[in-house]
Amino acid sequence: MPEISDAKTLVLGIVQHDPLFVVLQHTPLVETLYGDNYLTHIHENEHYSISEVASWFEITDAMLRYYIKPFEQYIFDSAANQIPTIRLDLPAILRLRMILLLKDEYRVKGLKLLLGIDDNGQQIKHQITATTLDSTHNLTNKVDVLGNVLQQMIQTGLFHMEPNETQGTFHITINQDFLAQQMLTSESSRQIEHIQHETAELKQINENLQKQMQELQEGSVKDIVKKIRERHIENEIVSTLRTEALQQFALKNKSGIFAKIFRASQIEMEKEQFVFGYISQHLEERLEAALNSYYGA
Repeated sequence: MPEISDAKTLVLGIVQHDPLFVVLQHTPLVETLYGDNYLTHIHENEHYSISEVASWFEITDAMLRYYIKPFEQYIFDSAANQIPTIRLDLPAILRLRMILLLKDEYRVKGLKLLLGIDDNGQQIKHQITATTLDSTHNLTNKVDVLGNVLQQMIQTGLFHMEPNETQGTFHITINQDFLAQQMLTSESSRQIEHIQHETAELKQINENLQKQMQELQEGSVKDIVKKIRERHIENEIVSTLRTEALQQFALKNKSGIFAKIFRASQIEMEKEQFVFGYISQHLEERLEAALNSYYGA
C-alpha cells in the first residue's frame, strides 16, 4: 500500500516505457495519472472488479467496458481476460487510466494508431519508447513546434484531418464549405494571409529539421528520421504544387477580366481557393510517387 509521496515512483516504475505514457508525459494530464486517490490504498498484487475501478475514475461500468474492449491485448498483455468476468491488476488499471485521459483528444481510432493495434485488436508494431525520445530531446522539441503549427492550421476550420487506418497516417483535406462561406467576408482575406505566413514558418522549420536529420546517428532513432523525411518530402511537394497552381491561375486569368469585375481582394481569394483545390487534388498522388522513389519501391 503506497504512500502518496511514493505514488509517482510507483506509477513510473510500471509505465515509463509505455507508448501512451510517451504522449501523456508532455501534457498536464500526467499529474492526474500520478495523483489519483486510489493509488494511496491500492494493493499491487491484488485484482479489482470493473465496478471498483469505474468508481475510482467516476464513470459508469458500461463506459469502462466500452474502453476496455478495443484494447484488451494492450491492457492485459493477452486476451486471457474476457468481459464480463475480468478483474484488473495495477498495471492494467494504469494502462486503462491513460486511455481514459487521452480519449477526448485521440478517440479510439487515434489511440489504436498510437498503440499499433489493428481492427482485430492485435498489436502489429512497437512504438517509440520514452528512453528513445529522451536521447533525441532537441529533435522532439522541433517536431512539437511543427505539430503546433499544423494544429493551428487545423483550428482555422479550413482543413479536415482524418486518420487513415490502412496506412497508419493522417489525411488532410480542404473544407470547401468553410472556404466558400469565408470568402463572402473580409475576414477570409486575413485568414488566408495568416495561413500563408504559417506556411512560410513551416517551410523554415522543416529546413532546420532537415539539417538535424543529417546529424542523427543510426540506431533507435531511425524511425524518427524516416517520419521527418517523409514530412519534408510532403512539404516540398506542397510548395511545388502551389507554384504550379499559381502559374495555371495566372494563365487562366491572363485576359484581366477578373480585375475589371472584382476587387483586388476578391481576386486574391479566388486565387487562393484555386491553389488549395489544386493542392488537394494532386497532393496524394505526388506524395505517393515521391515516397516510392525515396524508398526505392
